[in-house]
Amino acid sequence: MSLLQVRDLSHSFGGLQAVSEVDFDVAEGGITALIGPNGAGKTTLFNLISGVLRPQAGSIRLDGRELAGLPAHRIAALGVCRTFQTTALFPRLSALENVMVGRHARTRAGYLAGLLNLPWTWAEERAIRRRALSIMEELGVADCAGEAAASLSFRQQRLVEIARALAAEPTVLLLDEPAAGLNLHETEELGSLIRRIRDQEITVLLVEHDMSLVMDICDRIVVLSYGRKVAEGTPAEIQGNPEVISIYLGGNHV
Repeated sequence: MSLLQVRDLSHSFGGLQAVSEVDFDVAEGGITALIGPNGAGKTTLFNLISGVLRPQAGSIRLDGRELAGLPAHRIAALGVCRTFQTTALFPRLSALENVMVGRHARTRAGYLAGLLNLPWTWAEERAIRRRALSIMEELGVADCAGEAAASLSFRQQRLVEIARALAAEPTVLLLDEPAAGLNLHETEELGSLIRRIRDQEITVLLVEHDMSLVMDICDRIVVLSYGRKVAEGTPAEIQGNPEVISIYLGGNHV
């Protein structure tokens, strides 16, 4: 069953057509990858889906509801949350505080209630802290909860950013190059983590250059080149696609 549907999505920057009439579905409960060479439009597509950019044409539907044109915070509240290609943590906040920020879309207290320091906001704050710490424990980074985000290792920053996205209780989790900068062992651990996230009934869509990871964990793969979709299929189908091999993968992946 398709949970996220992208239809005829297009976006350009001046004379550069970054995404052109792209169509694909993301199946509920699966792991789908967007792959392609640098400049193929993958991150732009993520920015369109997550509301960082407003599409110039096309449709993005989550379980039948149109997302195109909604601001990023509304899309996050509807269940589409993301990480970034370059980690985007608040460097002076602790790791735990960064994860707590992810709960904002699920809280009731607004700015005025916080400003007035109303008693019921205290209970909500404690609940947010407990939930954020629980997620960090699941991801194996609870031991660095009190450390400033800027002092964390690259691997820890990646996991804290994923924890922050999970804190928002996503229906669809967008992971933008989660294995970038990780060594082989760390990448294998990441693959296991992504499967565990999927097993929690969270649909995963990822952009990734590590083809070993993509082929190992993904159910479906969408291939982009120069902003257009050139192929879509299972890992086996993509591995055997001559056009994909010539554009991106290379013979060593066949």
